[in-house]
Amino acid sequence: MIGMVRERYLEQLNLLKESVLSLGEMVKLIFRDSMTSVINLDIELASKTLALEPEVDRLEEEIETSIFDLLALQQPMASDLRLVVSTLKITADLRRIVGLSINIAKIPGRIKGGHVKPLIDTRKMADIAGFMLENSLKAFETQDVELAKAAAARDDEVDKLFYAVWVELIEMMAKDTSIISRATNLLFLIRYLERIADHCCNMCESVVYLATAERVKLN
Repeated sequence: MIGMVRERYLEQLNLLKESVLSLGEMVKLIFRDSMTSVINLDIELASKTLALEPEVDRLEEEIETSIFDLLALQQPMASDLRLVVSTLKITADLRRIVGLSINIAKIPGRIKGGHVKPLIDTRKMADIAGFMLENSLKAFETQDVELAKAAAARDDEVDKLFYAVWVELIEMMAKDTSIISRATNLLFLIRYLERIADHCCNMCESVVYLATAERVKLN
């Protein structure tokens, strides 16, 4: 009987982890499509991306219910408890990344007349943030501390690009006030990307805690 209970408990923990990874796949899709929609000013793709948010909410709710059931009924200890706590935190960061990606997907509908500048550095920011998201999830799946630290280390690159693009856009608006509306949307875009990278760092910190029980600051 005890063996069966333990087996069921381990199965619940594994299902919880798999649920977070499934949520992660959906978050990667939403982030990727939101960026594609804004780069190409593709309103149709943006609309499809916005329509995915309720599915994310459903997955998040299922994960939270599983976590509270585990905490209430199984009272996990030590590494199992760290998995539950890390899962809760990572789920929250993934949900915030979705919220920021949804904000990005709203931008194409606001920009009339094309972008005010080529989005070269902005694409670089998105590529790095995508790398961080992908590898923070891989690190969670494998409890790979070094991968988590390597992913988080790229946050500095995002911050530098953010500042460079921010200065460039402010200078452009000062010279030509007719572009203020379109340029402001790009300021929001780079801010959203910078925040997404920060949430990836948070996820990497959760992975380090899960694997080592150490609380570290990676950004």
